[in-house]
Amino acid sequence: MQLAFVLYKYFPFGGLQRDFLRIALECRRRGHKIRVYTLSWQGDIPDGFDVRIAPVRALLNHQKYARFQGWWQEDIGKQPVDRVIGFNKMPGLDIYYAADACYEEKVQSQRSALTRMSGRYRHFSAYEKAVFSPGSGTQILMISALQQPIFQRYYNTPAERFHLLPPGIGRDRKAPANAAEIRAIFRREFRLADNDLLILQIGSGFKTKGLDRSLKAVASLPAQLRERVRMLVIGQDDPKPFLVQIKTLGLGKQVEILKGRDDIPRFLLGADLLIHPAYNENTGTVLLEALVAGLPVLVTDVCGYAHYIGEAEAGVVLESPFEQQALNRALAGMLQNPQQRQLWSQNALHYARDADLYSMPERAADIILG
Repeated sequence: MQLAFVLYKYFPFGGLQRDFLRIALECRRRGHKIRVYTLSWQGDIPDGFDVRIAPVRALLNHQKYARFQGWWQEDIGKQPVDRVIGFNKMPGLDIYYAADACYEEKVQSQRSALTRMSGRYRHFSAYEKAVFSPGSGTQILMISALQQPIFQRYYNTPAERFHLLPPGIGRDRKAPANAAEIRAIFRREFRLADNDLLILQIGSGFKTKGLDRSLKAVASLPAQLRERVRMLVIGQDDPKPFLVQIKTLGLGKQVEILKGRDDIPRFLLGADLLIHPAYNENTGTVLLEALVAGLPVLVTDVCGYAHYIGEAEAGVVLESPFEQQALNRALAGMLQNPQQRQLWSQNALHYARDADLYSMPERAADIILG
């Protein structure tokens, strides 16, 4: 079959983008043709991918997305395809991969009434409705069980159109046999002493991921403990507001922000703790990447994949409503207890060996091609 994959932008470090690539590669592996419509593409293009970049411009994002919509639909009208698979909400999709949470719920619960008068709201609301309304035929690939009832509450979407997928963690994230050696090399490279404690925060979208919360928690550590702590933040985002916060909190020696990169597995092996106090998170792929690497996790329960950390007994899951003091206490407690961190690490590796955390691309391809 000729398949068309549609997404607003591709870059190598986004969770949605990595999921798209795994699914598209699995479909290609099964012998199908891959065409991609996007506004921008960063990085290498896989062999056999026909990537078409939209020549559209607009001052506002939602206007650009509307023009993109018209462009790819016109192109498919000229060169038809067998399936259209979207990774952002938009009309005209046969299949939608639900990487994002419900927009309408976010507006209703977190935004003022003025928001609903904007052109931006009208655009995104209409595009979400085009996917989830009862009259739509779009099949929906869900990666978070928490979100299905929310979409159904707002749109009355028939249950049979939802398909819940298992996670799709890359097997290269699993701790290899020489994990201890990789850890030692990594820590020498970053000049980490045996007594130093490395905290990681990974993910594009620093504000949504709760980086401000993490920095406050590090700043709250007892002075003697804080002196032993390094924190590396990795992600594709504008660091400027957080660099100001780091300076204000006096964390210049402790915290460094790095751009997105493709050698995350060795960071997971070299660190002592992953912190992820997100404000909201449909899934949180990095949580499972840490789990299969044996890295203890501190996470808020609003993340769709947080329950795996609880089930595996691989760290601490903070209950809602969020309290900064609870995060501060949990971080200090985890850093001060090496025996407990070792137990969490062992639990994580045991869970990663037996649980199905890897088959999402295969299952998604089954549904797309079925």
